[in-house]
Amino acid sequence: MNTFSGMNHSVSGSQTMNNQVEKIYIAVGNDLNEGIGTLEWAIKKWSGQTISFVIVHVDNTSRDFVNTPFGKLPASSVNEEKLKIIRMLEQDKIDKTLFKFKAFCNGKVKSEVLKIEKSEEPIHKEIVEFISTHQVTKLVLGITVVKTSSWKTKTAISASFYIHRHKPSFCELFIICGGKLVFLREENDEKHMEDERGVMVAKMRETGSLISRFGKMFIDNSTKHETQGGVYPRGFSPAREVIDTEIPVSSRDWWEDYAPQVDSYFQWLLSSSKLVEEEEDEDEEEEYRATRYGLSEEGIVEHDSHDQITESLNGIEILKAKIQEAQKIIEEKRKEVESYVEGQIGAQNIISLCNRRVEELEARIKEEVDKNQVEKNKLEAARENIYEISSDIEQIKSRLNSLIELQSELTTKLQSSSLAKSHVEAQLENAIAAKTEIEREMDELRRQRELLHRRIEFCKKRDAIAATTKSSSSVSESDELNYSYREFTAEDIISATANFSEHMRLKKRCEQTNYYRGRLNHMGVAIELHDSLTSLSEEDFRAKMELLSQIHHPHLIQMMGACPELRCIVSQYMNNGCLQNFLLSTQRNPSSYSRNQSLYWHTRIRIIAEACMGLGFLHLFEPRPILHGELNLSNVILDRNMVAKLTVTQLSQCFDESKLRSELYDFGVVMLQVLTSREGDGLVEEVKRAMEGEALHGILDPMAGDWPMDLAMEFARIALRCVDINGSVELTTCRVMEEIEELRRKAEELIAKEGFEMGVEGSGHREKDQEHGDVPYIFLCPILQEVMKNPHVAADGFSYELGAIEEWLGSGHDTSPMTNLRLEHKLLTPNQTLRSLIQEWLNNRATSS
Repeated sequence: MNTFSGMNHSVSGSQTMNNQVEKIYIAVGNDLNEGIGTLEWAIKKWSGQTISFVIVHVDNTSRDFVNTPFGKLPASSVNEEKLKIIRMLEQDKIDKTLFKFKAFCNGKVKSEVLKIEKSEEPIHKEIVEFISTHQVTKLVLGITVVKTSSWKTKTAISASFYIHRHKPSFCELFIICGGKLVFLREENDEKHMEDERGVMVAKMRETGSLISRFGKMFIDNSTKHETQGGVYPRGFSPAREVIDTEIPVSSRDWWEDYAPQVDSYFQWLLSSSKLVEEEEDEDEEEEYRATRYGLSEEGIVEHDSHDQITESLNGIEILKAKIQEAQKIIEEKRKEVESYVEGQIGAQNIISLCNRRVEELEARIKEEVDKNQVEKNKLEAARENIYEISSDIEQIKSRLNSLIELQSELTTKLQSSSLAKSHVEAQLENAIAAKTEIEREMDELRRQRELLHRRIEFCKKRDAIAATTKSSSSVSESDELNYSYREFTAEDIISATANFSEHMRLKKRCEQTNYYRGRLNHMGVAIELHDSLTSLSEEDFRAKMELLSQIHHPHLIQMMGACPELRCIVSQYMNNGCLQNFLLSTQRNPSSYSRNQSLYWHTRIRIIAEACMGLGFLHLFEPRPILHGELNLSNVILDRNMVAKLTVTQLSQCFDESKLRSELYDFGVVMLQVLTSREGDGLVEEVKRAMEGEALHGILDPMAGDWPMDLAMEFARIALRCVDINGSVELTTCRVMEEIEELRRKAEELIAKEGFEMGVEGSGHREKDQEHGDVPYIFLCPILQEVMKNPHVAADGFSYELGAIEEWLGSGHDTSPMTNLRLEHKLLTPNQTLRSLIQEWLNNRATSS
């Protein structure tokens, strides 16, 4: 099958790209001059018309021979590697020729190039098939395209006649010879070409017609072999010379012995090519004479004559002359064949010599290249070494100069600093004394200003209420005042506590404080009596209640109201009491529920993280930080879901920043007690010694389970940094919150990975124990403290119930309910994973019930 390939793009028809532009197909071969002449004729022919050229290249080179510096040689005499290189060079030459064809058309007419690859079919058949496949309507054919040495039965003229006869009727054929249009003529079985003026250009020559009839009778096999048109150079005969291919490798000058023979063979090739050219010229002249005088090889032309005898005699004479001429031609061709055979043998020997020489030269070149590369690498290494040494020297010089300058500058500054040191120290002492005095005065002024503000606000409210309550004399004074917290009467408190009955007492944590359980408005509450509140005036008590009512945080106990008469605070009820009951065995009540419960290590980390959040909320409160006042295990309270919250009874505004650091110290002590379940003044030193001796596991509370030592070590390091007041690194509440939150995250990842259950564990009970209704803390909304139905993630990374966080943000808050830090944005993202876990937990719980 034929193969068509385009250099620019494929062509599928004469009117494919643009129906308004007509395509003219120009068939060219490898002859640059003939192709330029054909293109020039086509440009002149269709000048001024809207057309485009498709330059169709037909490869008519023979694949049986290759062009070498010694002339044409059989392809079989060259090895595959060199044959591939020669073919690549030939293809490169063809591509350059096609590029010149396209460049010739640029600026004159739009053009593209299309290749007809070489196949086993004759060229004239390939062209006919190409016309039918591409629907070519106009084809300009250069005569050299169909001329090939491998086509033995047809001449270029007969090939043109074949294309003309077999082409489709829709195709118009233009044949160009030497840049001019020629026409095909056929008269009386005679085929020839004429130019535009009717002059015969060439006549079809069917070689072999006479030879096929009479040649065999006159072939003389004993003819002496001679060189046609000349002799071989002196001392050289290709058929006789035999080259020894087994030359020893050690003989490095063997090429000099054969150089004269190669040179002689080259000169013989040059002379042979000239003889072949002369012979071709003579053949063309002979054909022209035969055509001119009607003596072509088609046969003897019969002439009408009145005298038949004379005609027969003349025919016999002509026939004898032709037979003699045919014998002469046969003898010459035989000599040519013998000469060609001898030349081929010589060429193979010369090629063998040249290949051997090339291999030897390539080996020498490779050896020299390797040596040069080694020397080049050494030279480059030496250059790099010199450059590095030079760079080091320059850097050392620069540093030395800098050090000298710095030494001089430091000496000058040291002298001036020594002179000013004593003066500055004296000024600093005076400034410190002045600062201390100013701070004392400022604290006093702040206290007086706060007291004055509270009195002014109280007077304003009293006057406003007095003006609107003249008709409501039966309303009690507690109801006349409109505060942001709810006030209860003494009768309400007494009724809720059954007159402060002992069985309603929750616990007695110190001498000044009593806690009672009660019910107000059908809701369980905790009522706290505190002697420190009794000493306050009514105005100061109400101011303190106003402060507590403004503080809302998931890990701070929410104050629900107060009773000014009894100086007591009403807050939410916490089912599981204080953290002290779970940790310090000396203070545990054997009859309490906590005797069968233990806080496992992961639950302790969570409780500390929640307590730290509450403390951080107070320390970061705006416009002024708030002190907790009494941070210890008894003031960390746990609700029914084991969520930790801090008490708020002793809260006060901070006027001294150093007190914040003091509360961090108390928090560090709480962390050490949670880690070890021990107490006492020597606890800090004991933990330090254990950390230094890598014996921390020896003092860990065994009731907490198997602590991961890396988490236990990190927990202890954070606690020791809190209790190290004189530490070199300034520690802040924000920093402690970040580190504990990171520790909590690691613990949760470890629990999730190993499949532990989080929360209170003991006596075989886990957090999901249905008997006590425990809920995983991650399922609870930090604001509502209820199981979430539609959890959403806020900008602080915590999940909240959608309604609760929307209400928080809608009320004007732009800070986190958990950290009290400003939120970067108010966007909420549904937590589908947590929602699925909550739903699965609820389903399992319902099934278990």
